Amino acid sequence: MAGRNSSRSGQLVVPQANQALQQMKLEAAQELGVQIPQDGYYGNVSTRDAGSLGGYITKKLVQIAEQQLSGGSR
Repeated sequence: MAGRNSSRSGQLVVPQANQALQQMKLEAAQELGVQIPQDGYYGNVSTRDAGSLGGYITKKLVQIAEQQLSGGSR
C-alpha cells in the first residue's frame, strides 16, 4: 500500500526534498539560537529546543504551501 510507507516517522514522502529540509532545519536553528549537533544525534537536544525547531519548520512549510495554493508569492 502506498500510504503505509508515508506514515512512518522520519521517512520522507519525497526523498528528493531532503536537502531542502536540511537547509530549512539549519536556518531555523540559526534563527532560534539552537545548536545543531554535528554528529546528527538529537538525543541531547532539549525537548524545548527540538519542539521550537519543529514548530518553526512546520510554520514555514505551511506558509510555502499556502503560497503555492494561492498561486502567489509574499
